[in-house]
Amino acid sequence: MPDESEFEAAIERLLDPERFSEAERIVAQAAPQLQKVLAAALAEGGWFGGPHEAEALRAATVPDPDERIAAVRALLAEEARMGMMVGVAVGWALKEEMSATNETADPKGER
Repeated sequence: MPDESEFEAAIERLLDPERFSEAERIVAQAAPQLQKVLAAALAEGGWFGGPHEAEALRAATVPDPDERIAAVRALLAEEARMGMMVGVAVGWALKEEMSATNETADPKGER
């Protein structure tokens, strides 16, 4: 398992536009399949079930217009955070799955 300094170094490398654009290209190609996995993970985690519907209705029906806008913005921000966190988890699991497949295909560890 990578330690904190390894994570920080990896994040720094992602700030290189060329490195990130390659990852972005790969994800864009896989987007339809990844979207299915993300939607399934969010549904399984209960992120968009009954409680989410109730919160959306509550935010949309706050009587005061300024408070309603604030509530909708907060809900959207929380949805974005959840989507990103679950998306990262899906990406991590995909990387692990692909690494395991590569190790099984080449037991000597050669690529």
